[in-house]
Amino acid sequence: MKFIFDRDTWQEIYGSIRKNKLRTVVTVIGVVWGVFVYIALSGAAKGMDNGFEKEFRDIANNSMFVWAQRTSIPYEGFKIGRAMQLRLGDAEELQRKHSEIQFIAPRNVRGVFGDPSPPVVRGLKSGNYMMFGDFPVIDRIARKKIFEGGRFLNDDDVRYERKVVVIGPRVQKELFEKDEDPIGKFVQINNIYFQVVGIYKYEQGGGFEDDGAMFIPFSTFQTMYNLGDKVAWFAIAGYDDVDIIQLEKDIKTTLKRSHKVHPDDERAFGSFNLGEQFAKIIGFSKGINLLSLVVGIGTILAGVIAIGNILLISVKERTKELGVRRALGATPAEVRGQILLESVLLTIVAGLIGIILGALVLAIINNLTANNDGFPYTNPTVPIPFVVGALFIMVILGTLIGLIPAQRAVSIRPIDALREE
Repeated sequence: MKFIFDRDTWQEIYGSIRKNKLRTVVTVIGVVWGVFVYIALSGAAKGMDNGFEKEFRDIANNSMFVWAQRTSIPYEGFKIGRAMQLRLGDAEELQRKHSEIQFIAPRNVRGVFGDPSPPVVRGLKSGNYMMFGDFPVIDRIARKKIFEGGRFLNDDDVRYERKVVVIGPRVQKELFEKDEDPIGKFVQINNIYFQVVGIYKYEQGGGFEDDGAMFIPFSTFQTMYNLGDKVAWFAIAGYDDVDIIQLEKDIKTTLKRSHKVHPDDERAFGSFNLGEQFAKIIGFSKGINLLSLVVGIGTILAGVIAIGNILLISVKERTKELGVRRALGATPAEVRGQILLESVLLTIVAGLIGIILGALVLAIINNLTANNDGFPYTNPTVPIPFVVGALFIMVILGTLIGLIPAQRAVSIRPIDALREE
């Protein structure tokens, strides 16, 4: 191993590379390109992962929405087209029969699905905004970020049918003065006074809400519109390890049984499985990661093979030189070590250049997408273990591919090398 720290060894390696500068540069480009592709694609895939996590960070990933529609198959004396209606008792039954359910939130709304938005008045200002009747548990499924000084709905609000409201930023902007704090102030909704207890920060991808939505206690909403125990839809979150697709089927089966719907009727209850969609996104992201790995390693391998070829040519051109070294007492291990060292050196240098170029490209992409909230992409980076792993693989490949020209150099007999012109 002494030859590694021998100055003459490195001078010989430098001299060899210098004699074939153009050929060496062209060959090294293959490894540089392979590492660059690997870093760029891996970083891009990570940026997508981060973007999707950012978009869905406030929503339970293993969640779904279930609502009532109309029957499409007659059953037990009921005609086709019977309108279904979800009720609070359904939520209790689902929670009781399906231990896979972590949270279930009955919801009602005005301002979507054809129902008119309630008029909201404050002083001389007024507007129409969508309004949700909710239980506090909805915040465990789709979290609402509340600005400092305010709060979301709580259990006492529902228990005592309090007339409190959480408003969106557009409601604040249109009904209150610019520097006015709405917390503790009152607004009229359907001619009933409600106290503002919170203002939520609107972010896209949070469900049916927009920046002008309002949230009041579920019980208060039911009393206002005389809905009794009627529910528009359920927001349901399963535990992280639950098969959300199977849970969706089981929930619909239970609802069909409770409401006397034909088991094969797929239209009586509608649903949207957010967990299934999220799983598809994760699968797509994993596919991109795998593609970057395959393409990157394949390109790196091609570049390393090219380095092996250039070293074979170099060994052939240096036959006489190697023969002289052998004749002067150089051992086969020293000759082999020099060729291997040259191979590993070229591979590592090319790899580092590729990593630096890839990191620069990812930095540029990050700057271009940093403030783009409408596009699910953020912070494209490559984990350090991946980079170290890539360098480790390159060292191994450089060593293995260097064995071929190294063995070729060792096999040269000094007498034959000295005879070569």
